Amino acid sequence: MPDAPSVPPLHPDAAELAFLLGTWIGQGHGDYSTVSPFDYREETSFWHVGKPFLAYGQRTWALDDGRPLHSEAGFWRPKPGGVVELVVAHPTGHVEIAEGTVVGSVVSLASRVLEATTTAMSVTTLHRRLVVERDVLRYTLAMEAVGQPLQEHLVAELRRSTSAG
Repeated sequence: MPDAPSVPPLHPDAAELAFLLGTWIGQGHGDYSTVSPFDYREETSFWHVGKPFLAYGQRTWALDDGRPLHSEAGFWRPKPGGVVELVVAHPTGHVEIAEGTVVGSVVSLASRVLEATTTAMSVTTLHRRLVVERDVLRYTLAMEAVGQPLQEHLVAELRRSTSAG
């Protein structure tokens, strides 16, 4: 059997997002004007393949009974001048393109394009803010959806469990 491929070096253009690399596990709280508040467990991973982006996968489960809640997968693309682009597919029938900034270990993003399948609920805007301090990642996600104004939807705190160098 052939040896497993070694992890290539991090692409220099992705170095600005290296603080995100690894698997992050923790808990969050969700609330929105059209749903009952809920608590969840989350696992999020950022990894690289030696190209100028980070790959990303996220999944959540309800804290009360362990049922799956949400997942998403995509790519974080750092660009010159502290710009970052995010391309994400959601199983809810949405595809998101967001753009924003990375300053130190703080990432702020706003959706530029949100496309949906014909059966997906209406989501107009998503705003994300991630802050990493050592091995703790905190984030908020605000959403404008189903005719409601932009409002905070998710708040979470995750701890790094492994490094994806």
